Amino acid sequence: MTVSVVICAYTEDRWEMLGESVASARSQTHHPAEVIVVIDHNRALFERCVSALGTWTEIPGPAVVIFENRFSGRLGSARNTGVAESSGEVVAFLDDDAAADPDWLEHLVGPYGDPDVVAVGGAPMPVYETPRPKWIPPQMDWVFGCYYEGLPTTLEPTRRLIGASMSARRVGLDAIGGFQSDNHDDMDMCHRLALEYPAGQILFEPRAIVRHNVVAERVTWRYYWRRCFFVNRGKAAALQQMGEAGSTAADRTFVLGALASSARAALRDARRGDVSGVARFAALFAGVALAALGFSVGQFELRRGRS
Repeated sequence: MTVSVVICAYTEDRWEMLGESVASARSQTHHPAEVIVVIDHNRALFERCVSALGTWTEIPGPAVVIFENRFSGRLGSARNTGVAESSGEVVAFLDDDAAADPDWLEHLVGPYGDPDVVAVGGAPMPVYETPRPKWIPPQMDWVFGCYYEGLPTTLEPTRRLIGASMSARRVGLDAIGGFQSDNHDDMDMCHRLALEYPAGQILFEPRAIVRHNVVAERVTWRYYWRRCFFVNRGKAAALQQMGEAGSTAADRTFVLGALASSARAALRDARRGDVSGVARFAALFAGVALAALGFSVGQFELRRGRS
């Protein structure tokens, strides 16, 4: 399978990370056809990337091409720009603050030998700028855009992928009209593909690893609660926009499993005299409550907008 890697960037604050991301995409055991960098409405960053192109390609490898987001949206539309400019049968997406392991594409592409497979995602593993606080439950690492407890540990079907390490067949992306959401682009893609291809498979391959940087400001209570609330507030509108493709089944299954596993872990830790397990359960419970509140607020706003 030929693969195009798309990396979207919007800020110069991640300049060094972007360079590492591009280098990792060019150093794959399964060589991509090209590495496409899409700059999201930041002319200064675009010009800086163009100037750095010679440095990025000093070592022989796949071509690197740079484009500006041609649409008015943000991440989802930037990814659509990348897809439009790609030539691969499969399009793989890598975040600008993540670096892929050398066999990342090899693991992502392998399952496409089955013609029923329409999308494959991998595991963004967190790389913390500062020590990870003990109170953060492993089930909530989705807050950082990373692999979280509850996802498959072997190659298995799943309802959703994580945007920092995911791929889809180009023909499938064309069939669903690309990404229709900026803030929930990975969920949007998966739900629409599942509706478009009822017999198709969306697979999670945990061996397709990228190292996702988690900066210090993200491992704070303020960031945690805001992500739990506002991500789910926006999810209400995103699901409505999907129409028939929208579903909260994955959320309900995750919440029930996360609460049960966290409660068991808290009891286990408490018996050993480790109170941090109780703190993690409390943080998980609070996160679930904030997510539910955010989703309810989002639904209320939609109803008010229709009235």
